[in-house]
Amino acid sequence: MSAPGVALLTRQPLAGGGAKNLAMQLLLAVVCSGYAVGAALGWGSEELAEVMGDFGLSAAGLLAAVSCFTYARAIDSRERPAWLLFAFSSLMGGCGNAVWGWYEVILGEAVPKPSIADFAFLCFAPPAIVGLLVLAKRPVTRAGWVCLALDSWLIGGSLLTLSWSLALAHAARTAQSGAPGSVPRAALSLAYPLLDIALVSMVLVLHFRRSEANRSAVNTAIAALALTVLSDALFTSPLLSDGYQSGQLLDAGWFAGSLLLAYAPWGARRISPVPVPPPAPVRAERPHSRPITGSLPALTPYLAAAVCTLGILYNVVDGRKVDRVVVFTGCTVVLALVVRQGIMLLDNIALTQELAQKENHFRSLVQGSSDVIMIAAPTGTLRYVSPAAAGVYGREAEELVGTELATLIHPEDLGRVVHEVRRFLAAPPTEEPTTRIECRFKSGGGEWLNVESTVNRHQGGLILNSRDVTERVRLQAQLQHSAEHDPLTDLPNRALFTRRVRQALTGRRAGDHSTAVLFIDLDGFKAVNDTIGHQAGDELLIEAACRLQESVRAGDTAARLGGDEFAALILGDGSRDRSAREYQVHEIADRLRTTLSQPYRIAGSEVRVAASIGVAFADPGITPSDLMRNADLAMYRAKAGGKNRVEMYAPQMQAEVVRKAELAGRLRTALHDGEFALLHQPVVSLATGEIAAVAAQARWRSAQGILFTPAEFLRVAEYSEGGGHGLAGQGPGHGQGQGLGHAALPDASRTAELGRWLLEEAVGQAAERHRAGHDVPVAVRMTAQRLLDRSMPLGSVEALLTRHGLPSGALVLELAVSDPRVPFDDLERRLAALRRLGVLIALDGFGSGYAAISALRRLPVDMLKLDSGLVEGVVESPRLHKITAGLLRIANDLGMQSAAEGVDLPEQVMALRAMGCTHGQGMAFSGPLDEYRLRRALVRGTFPVPGGAAQPAWAGGSLGGSMVIHRGSHNETPVPPA
Repeated sequence: MSAPGVALLTRQPLAGGGAKNLAMQLLLAVVCSGYAVGAALGWGSEELAEVMGDFGLSAAGLLAAVSCFTYARAIDSRERPAWLLFAFSSLMGGCGNAVWGWYEVILGEAVPKPSIADFAFLCFAPPAIVGLLVLAKRPVTRAGWVCLALDSWLIGGSLLTLSWSLALAHAARTAQSGAPGSVPRAALSLAYPLLDIALVSMVLVLHFRRSEANRSAVNTAIAALALTVLSDALFTSPLLSDGYQSGQLLDAGWFAGSLLLAYAPWGARRISPVPVPPPAPVRAERPHSRPITGSLPALTPYLAAAVCTLGILYNVVDGRKVDRVVVFTGCTVVLALVVRQGIMLLDNIALTQELAQKENHFRSLVQGSSDVIMIAAPTGTLRYVSPAAAGVYGREAEELVGTELATLIHPEDLGRVVHEVRRFLAAPPTEEPTTRIECRFKSGGGEWLNVESTVNRHQGGLILNSRDVTERVRLQAQLQHSAEHDPLTDLPNRALFTRRVRQALTGRRAGDHSTAVLFIDLDGFKAVNDTIGHQAGDELLIEAACRLQESVRAGDTAARLGGDEFAALILGDGSRDRSAREYQVHEIADRLRTTLSQPYRIAGSEVRVAASIGVAFADPGITPSDLMRNADLAMYRAKAGGKNRVEMYAPQMQAEVVRKAELAGRLRTALHDGEFALLHQPVVSLATGEIAAVAAQARWRSAQGILFTPAEFLRVAEYSEGGGHGLAGQGPGHGQGQGLGHAALPDASRTAELGRWLLEEAVGQAAERHRAGHDVPVAVRMTAQRLLDRSMPLGSVEALLTRHGLPSGALVLELAVSDPRVPFDDLERRLAALRRLGVLIALDGFGSGYAAISALRRLPVDMLKLDSGLVEGVVESPRLHKITAGLLRIANDLGMQSAAEGVDLPEQVMALRAMGCTHGQGMAFSGPLDEYRLRRALVRGTFPVPGGAAQPAWAGGSLGGSMVIHRGSHNETPVPPA
């Protein structure tokens, strides 16, 4: 592995500011150089020299004052007081030079000593000293403040010793001579250097303690003050002070110092970090040498003591008597140095102890930590490994030290790790101080462990805090597998299968339209659960999943979508021959159907189920959801077509679904808006033609004024629930009298709502007819499941009879028993309670379905109603004739009445009457009637019983309205006239 690079931060001026700063620096250099040249040449005349030496310096000082004051008002930080003090200091210097020029240039007199200018010059140093203190980095401890004061005295005392030996002693002796005016002049002569010494001391001490904020501006200000102090020192020296005149070269130092201070706050370049790409890896790196400037603060006390010693030696070597001021100052300097060293020694001892405690503390933390802490050099070599490596990696720490980190990382993860390390080191540390890397790490036993490492920077290398997360990774993988696979069969679930389909339709396979999806449903699986138990059903599903998984190709996907529904994704082979591909996939699907339909050995017995399979191809532009929906539609078409077959998707399937969904929506709206109507079909005695009862039937009144027969609803039933027996009011299965199918509405709540409406309307209208003198029972069809439905309140039928006052024997419940799971004990108790109220029970659909004989044996039944399928072929088929005759004999032997529905032809009437059937219902007598026509029929009371002519009794009769009778028709019934 190549060694990780280090992100270097170089300081560069902001865009747009570099050219401006360079122009200001050039202008400053030109002005200062021009002033220096002019002063060196004497300005050409004494008058101009005095003007430039006095008012020129005054103008420079005032410029610096205005610049610092303006900058102080523009900023909002702790530096503002410092720049205000610098402005005041420059103002005092400018005022002093202005007073000096007043005397020399305006008045043409020598400047008196002392004068107002001297006092103005004396006010220059103190504000500058305080300003430097404001900019300095303040000590945080009391010892730090003491060391700051001692360092200042060490520098100031040493400079005082040297200055006293060179010049100040002469000024002091002049003051002692007692000459007139000598004392004030001597005091001024001493005040200037003493304040300069203090200022120089603060400049030197605070140069190493300046804050980081706006560092360039502070450095420039310090340089300006240092240049001014140097000029003051030269001015106070005996060699220059006696012969000084305004406009000389010495004024160039003051002039440059003032302009430099004016430039400091505005010309300082602002910087921004610019990341530089990491350098090329190196094999070795030399330790960084400590810069000399970093050692100067520690050497300052010793340099000050050396300067003080030089001052004393100067007096001794020159043969002079050592001055008491020099001796006293030197002693205090030495004493300050000793005290400072003592403080530093105590401070170092405390720091050493604290460092040792922290080192022991962190060593204990590192050695006792369960995480492995490693330090890697920039070359990638491990320099340190904590003892925890033995427990985590199974390798001793000493064994790992010196090892290349690349040799311990899994080759498949190495590239990703190197990329992440390089990216991390190239990022600014302030924005991304740490990163996290997860990879596989080689253990002592040779296996690969999943390791998570927190990575930090360390001297160009890395610190890695690593922990073993193998168990967590395994648990995450297990949870991921559980979330994407079926818990029973371990096949991919719907979510994973959908993602596989999406992947197959995108990427490089996007143009391959030969990819196919198979939806598979096990026919007869529900019967397995109901007969031999759910445990056996689970075993069958597991075996079916194994067969499916073994039958598909290696690149294909087999999945369980839920229940007994499976799916398979057959990836395309790039074939452009659609017919050949369809033939190939059909063969695969048929082979799967055959495999899944083979007998299963479950719980020691042989179980058989079949498979219905729907196939859909990935047409251009199709979405995963649409492709899976198409396969699902094809699978339901296979089930509707007889089951145990393979069906290919065709576009008309979706169109049919849309049509049926629209019809179902219309039915829901019709139920909500009250668009259903109630019709009644007479039940006639075959012996006398009298109306024995009326059968209530539901119709839907469309917006076009047409009453749709339940045959239309049954078409919806094929789509929504696959068929089923009727609700209350279902009539004959073939003619216009067919009732509303159970699956006409898409959910049980709508079915229950319509059933309640039908029962209430039928009972209410029957009560009104009874009050009008028509004592004819009303027959309402109801399934056994509906009668026992818990959502239907217990006693609702009883309460309905009581509320409308319907007498005993006026309600006939035609019971349809079609589900073998109906609890006959509960049903028997429910029917017995209804019979005690006078409700008659008719067993509907006798001769077909599951529970005819069982219901006849166990339930309290008053009438048997023959299924319309028997009546339809009773004349043409001798076999049906014998079956129907046998059933009617059973009814007669049990003393029950019998009724036949779907009696449409006179031949059927005569045949049924000859077999002993007592009642008939159908178009041979009358179709379904509205309330108006029904009451007219009840007034008449009888219908002609056909004797031989195949002509319905009501065709063109007095009730009006021509009815064309078609055998087995599903015609719509026109709305009767009002």
